[in-house]
Amino acid sequence: MRTRSTLFAATALGTTLALAACSSGSGNSDADRLDNGDLPEVAIGIHSGWDEGIAVSHLFATILEDEGYTVTSEEADPGVVYTGITGGDFDVNFDMWLPTTHADYWEQYGDQMEDLGTWYDDAKLTIAVNEDAPVDSLADLADNADLFDNRLVGIEAGAGLTRITQDEAIPTYGLDDMEFVVSSTPAMLAELKGATDAGENIAVTLWRPHWAYDEYPIKDLEDPEGAMGEAEEIHTVGREGFAEDYPTLSSMIEAFTLTDEQLFSLENQMFNEDGGSDPAESARTWLDANPEFVTELKDAAGV
Repeated sequence: MRTRSTLFAATALGTTLALAACSSGSGNSDADRLDNGDLPEVAIGIHSGWDEGIAVSHLFATILEDEGYTVTSEEADPGVVYTGITGGDFDVNFDMWLPTTHADYWEQYGDQMEDLGTWYDDAKLTIAVNEDAPVDSLADLADNADLFDNRLVGIEAGAGLTRITQDEAIPTYGLDDMEFVVSSTPAMLAELKGATDAGENIAVTLWRPHWAYDEYPIKDLEDPEGAMGEAEEIHTVGREGFAEDYPTLSSMIEAFTLTDEQLFSLENQMFNEDGGSDPAESARTWLDANPEFVTELKDAAGV
């Protein structure tokens, strides 16, 4: 199961690109363009362990291959990906979180990249409970802690989500008397499955986007004090000259958005039902189940 060790990118800045040479659209000439005006080769840089970026990257790769593009992709740490984009080794990345998580990378590399659009605007850290739990807000959790066996189930000790929960949410909402179980993402998800299957109350630390929202009957607790942080946007960024080299693809990326239902179901297919074993095949399965998606995207992009 893929997990990210932290939700805040603070490492790998200045990392030199250490990847096998991959095909980049910047190496093509205008004579090589497709009938739609785009260069035919696209190299996608993907953040290792960031499920939403992996899912969307393989979704786009599948769509583009059907349109006649040659697509290559490589997973690496965010710092390596953005170094690769500014160096021309990658053409595009679908997973830049702004204004907070990847702010350092945008500050360092933003003037050497093109912001191609926002495809998701509700990326955030959460505390979630079963859908029929008798509370709707973190402000009410302490007074009802006994209904949850006085437990809040977390993920890895080194995760940014764990730190925010410990340092911000617990003191802000007086949850100190609840046992904060620091475990792992797989262990948390196993407890979540067990409790929801049994019709029991459970409170867990989670984040959007995540396939658990598609798989289990859960809801986020409201956070009136903003202790878990504000929602972020997920942007697509390209190398310098991307829009000029890919006018049609740029229009598609600008028009591209995913609803919660679409994103969660895509991730659920890829990482839960298929176990993350073949993201490309999972993307194909999802597209087959959502045949209108590409048509609606092209219509929105005017291509």
